[in-house]
Amino acid sequence: MDIDWVAFLVDPVTLASALACVATFATVVTLAAPAFSNDKLTSRLKAVANRREELRRKNRAALEGEAAKKSLRVQDTSTMKKFVDRLDLQKMLEDPGVMKKLIQAGLRGPRPVSIFYFCRFALPIIFGLGAFIYIWFINDHGLQMQMKIGAVVVGFAVGFYGPNIYLENLITKRKTSIMRAFPDSLDMMLICVESGMSIEQAFARVGEEIGSASPELAEELVLTTAELSYLQDRRQAYYNLAERNNHPGVKGVAMALVQAEKYGTPLGAALRVMAKENREMRITEAEKKAAALPAKLTVPMIVFFLPVLFLVILGPAFIKIDAMGLGKPPPTAQTSQSAEPAN
Repeated sequence: MDIDWVAFLVDPVTLASALACVATFATVVTLAAPAFSNDKLTSRLKAVANRREELRRKNRAALEGEAAKKSLRVQDTSTMKKFVDRLDLQKMLEDPGVMKKLIQAGLRGPRPVSIFYFCRFALPIIFGLGAFIYIWFINDHGLQMQMKIGAVVVGFAVGFYGPNIYLENLITKRKTSIMRAFPDSLDMMLICVESGMSIEQAFARVGEEIGSASPELAEELVLTTAELSYLQDRRQAYYNLAERNNHPGVKGVAMALVQAEKYGTPLGAALRVMAKENREMRITEAEKKAAALPAKLTVPMIVFFLPVLFLVILGPAFIKIDAMGLGKPPPTAQTSQSAEPAN
């Protein structure tokens, strides 16, 4: 029996069956192809991922195994720290503002805290004992008992308040050095921002250039650059800058930068205004010191200049009077009678 191939191939049932077979074959090939394929790139990526996970596990195990010996955080393991912890000096001599003062003085980390509390505990004993030994066993200078006890108490007081006074002195010197170069740094920062740099690049660039004039200000700018790069909230870096320096000029600049970051105002205009204000503030401080100079010079003039002036003016007159013999007292009556010759 002859088959009409043309009619068979044109038959809709035949066409539908063929399409179904092709779709089924394509589905099977698609599903089975990954199992039989030899993709070198995929295998290499999987090997790299497995190797990365293996190295990560080894590093984690190494860090956990050496946690007692090494730490990623800076820790103070000195003898002072052990002494402070053993006597619990931080609680006994608690000072709520010591951390802020140490940061403002440029002393960061846990070691300065231990040194501060150790000195505040040890120096009163050392100074008081030294004053006692000197007054009672070396030279009492003829002092009475109350004066001796007062000298020992003064030694204790100097040792107790000495660390705070020294810390305040460091803060004052650091603040003076920063504010002497701060207006110039704002001008440089303004130039950097207007030239197209970001605020992080401007801080970094100015920190490099201002280091010769003020190392303290360069340190603060570099630290602010790092905080701008790593902190989640960029405004917190400006708040930290204002808190570390605790000066109205720096606080004003920090607030202006925070507002520019929050509301999107131009940084150039804010920096230009703040540079002008800080320069005027520096001039005002200089004028204030100049106005207070006469009052400060009054006591030194009375103590040092007037005695010398009197000596220069009255010295020659006294020498002339002494040379003329008028400076001697007149003879008494008894002396004149004894001088007469006997009759």
